[in-house]
Amino acid sequence: MIYRFRVILDNDTEDDVFRDLEIREGDTMEDLHNIITQSFGFDGMEMASFYVSDDQWNQGEEIAMMDMSEAGNNVKMMSTTTINTIIHEASTRLIYLYDFMNMWTFYVELGEIVEEAQGTDYPNLMFVHGQIPDQAPEKVFEAEEDDDDDYNEFEDEVDVDDYSDLDFDENWN
Repeated sequence: MIYRFRVILDNDTEDDVFRDLEIREGDTMEDLHNIITQSFGFDGMEMASFYVSDDQWNQGEEIAMMDMSEAGNNVKMMSTTTINTIIHEASTRLIYLYDFMNMWTFYVELGEIVEEAQGTDYPNLMFVHGQIPDQAPEKVFEAEEDDDDDYNEFEDEVDVDDYSDLDFDENWN
């Protein structure tokens, strides 16, 4: 069977940037990584990971390019994990992070599962929409969205040199 994915750049601009691609269900997550990087024009030489996602795009279990875990922690590896063990009708979404220094973030969603077409080479880039920007879109975190410019974390009227109100002996050691 062939899985058809839409891969969307997490982009705060008005222009949508996405790629539609096809890949065999038995191919590895590394094969999926390779077609994603190629379809967006990356060289594929940076660190990357997939994360299983739910319907609200919450980040779940990691499928890593390289095992950076500590002893005893089993991490699924892209090179040994087949797509159909992660993605199926009940679990259709992944988050893909490429280049941990720049944090290119993509939403990967299974669109449909179809029969393999005779004469088609897989993986297959089906459709390209939008151009990837020169730099990864900056992430805005919730704390940064507050427009309370009057707030200063250091203006809490606490004198850090005054120990009289504290419940400990300053010569405790």
